[in-house]
Amino acid sequence: MRFLLLLLVAASAVIRSDASANLGGVPSKRLKMQYATGPLLKFQIWRVFEEYMRVISQRYPDIRIEGENYLPQPIYRHIASFLSVFKLVLIGLIIVGKDPFAFFGMQAPSIWQWGQENKVYACMMVFFLSNMIENQCMSTGAFEITLNDVPVWSKLESGHLPSMQQLVQILDNEMKLNVHMDSIPHHRS
Repeated sequence: MRFLLLLLVAASAVIRSDASANLGGVPSKRLKMQYATGPLLKFQIWRVFEEYMRVISQRYPDIRIEGENYLPQPIYRHIASFLSVFKLVLIGLIIVGKDPFAFFGMQAPSIWQWGQENKVYACMMVFFLSNMIENQCMSTGAFEITLNDVPVWSKLESGHLPSMQQLVQILDNEMKLNVHMDSIPHHRS
């Protein structure tokens, strides 16, 4: 009984952390950095962030660099959240030995019988298979870069990562364009 209570508490913590991580779609880190000055280079990444960050911060010390995960479509996030809770409930049922099929008036399949005879292996299989599917749902393969909220690179559109030379050239062009646009006097019509 104590195990099921811990299982339910863990499941509710997962749901709460998912909900609090996306309060109104505004990450809490963005609220902290919103008043800093200088251009903002934002990486929406899956991996490889640290290498790019090191080179860019050496070349452009005035640029603030932020990295965040590029969120998948909401349906995939919901599937991953459901699987994380379902996995914990299923592992709890295997350990306790309760047959969920009897609740629905069904005969338990042979895989459930095998799981009851081999609880450790069954729990490990549920855990690892569920994690594999959750990771697949949350993976986007994105490497999106914006400079002051203007997109400068998209792996989702181009299909590949920029080389370091390409990224530096893009940033040089953008910085020159921004300096040029700031020097043009604005006339009112």
